[in-house]
Amino acid sequence: MIFTKLILAHLLGDFILQPNSWVADKESKKLKSKYLYLHVLIHTVLSFIFLWDLQLWWVAVLVGVSHFIIDAAKLTFQTIKNKKNWFFIDQVLHILVIAGVSFYFNEFNFEFLKNQNTLKILMAALFLTTPASIFIKILLSSWTPVPETINNIQTESLSSAGKYIGILERLLVFTFIMVNHWEGVGFMVAAKSVFRFSDLAQAKQRKLTEYVLIGTLLSFGMAVLTGILIK
Repeated sequence: MIFTKLILAHLLGDFILQPNSWVADKESKKLKSKYLYLHVLIHTVLSFIFLWDLQLWWVAVLVGVSHFIIDAAKLTFQTIKNKKNWFFIDQVLHILVIAGVSFYFNEFNFEFLKNQNTLKILMAALFLTTPASIFIKILLSSWTPVPETINNIQTESLSSAGKYIGILERLLVFTFIMVNHWEGVGFMVAAKSVFRFSDLAQAKQRKLTEYVLIGTLLSFGMAVLTGILIK
């Protein structure tokens, strides 16, 4: 349970018990901010409380020291442009430290990799991310429409939004199939239709609508077929 307890302490310390004013002060004053050291102290105390074992005092200290080093590196090298990247790097490093401690106490093993069903599910989920996006992009390459702007409603799209929407929808459809909840697939189709095709109808672009519809059906079709094959 060491991993679960330390993750709980991390979630409390890094999110629940860290006000935005502390974050702003740390970002402006960096290592000179008193809230950095208070934040680390809170993490150390929370880790000790959740572990509740005097023999594991060194684990709480290790978590606190590593948290200070990681946060200090983040504050030192973080800029406005790479702030998002450093947020995820920071969280991954904290979790890796916790995972390392748990691995030391033999809480983790890799026996699941010997399970063929687990490997099949991992393979399918991996296929439905970027590889499936590339397949769909190539299949649609000859039909890519040129956006029309004259006398039509046209809105800007987020960078790579379509790619990530496709990945998420395929993973969700695959998950619904694996847990035998096919009604979830219907919900996804309905939700996608409401949010996506209403905008296309306003834009009055038939070619673009057909292009998106083909892409959507290919995306859902790949996820459904992959789920059926794995099942």
